Amino acid sequence: MLLAIDTCGNLGTVALAHLASGDPEILGQTELPGKTYSAQLLPAIRDLLIHHNVTIARIATIVVTNGPGSFTGIRIGLSTAKGLAEPSAIPIVAVSRLAVLAHKAQNQNREIQAAALDASRHEFYFGDYSGPARAESLLTHDPFTQLATALEPQLAICEESLLATAPAATLVPPPTAADALLFALPRIRARDFDDPVTLDGNYLRRSDAEIFSKAKLHPAQT
Repeated sequence: MLLAIDTCGNLGTVALAHLASGDPEILGQTELPGKTYSAQLLPAIRDLLIHHNVTIARIATIVVTNGPGSFTGIRIGLSTAKGLAEPSAIPIVAVSRLAVLAHKAQNQNREIQAAALDASRHEFYFGDYSGPARAESLLTHDPFTQLATALEPQLAICEESLLATAPAATLVPPPTAADALLFALPRIRARDFDDPVTLDGNYLRRSDAEIFSKAKLHPAQT
């Protein structure tokens, strides 16, 4: 049995799947409204397990999306995954939301080479998956516009807000926990697990608290 958690976006999801010799069977997926993760994530996992008569001890692997996206959502998802995994030493596989988005879009367009998410403040999370050396970064408006123009439908997006900047991009529904689970399958089978002690969020930029704290420590010169 596999459990997947994605709390990086505006809508969170939790998925449960059964993995035998072939592809995993998604048994169920629960949606969580944004800004409710701290209160609803654990109850949603509990209810999903109970509904399918599964105990946490039967979970073979926990897949968690560790960003980029909401700082609070990333931290809640990671801490929940670690907390559930520790008592029974359940392995964890952490995956990038950008990479999951690109993988999902490849089912529609096999020429997908990159993926992007709206990072707000006229910035964009960008993942380049055109070669073996995959790279993810935070881009400002002009560099992102240049890349989006060059890539056109080879760029995957999941937010309509990006269509103004990347009108020719491939728009797909936002990635979910089930999508993360399917993306993580090769690593699960290879037993390529993450160390829960060193596992951290894939933030790509500093949090507001860090930015504003540094600004207070080093005020602008006038």
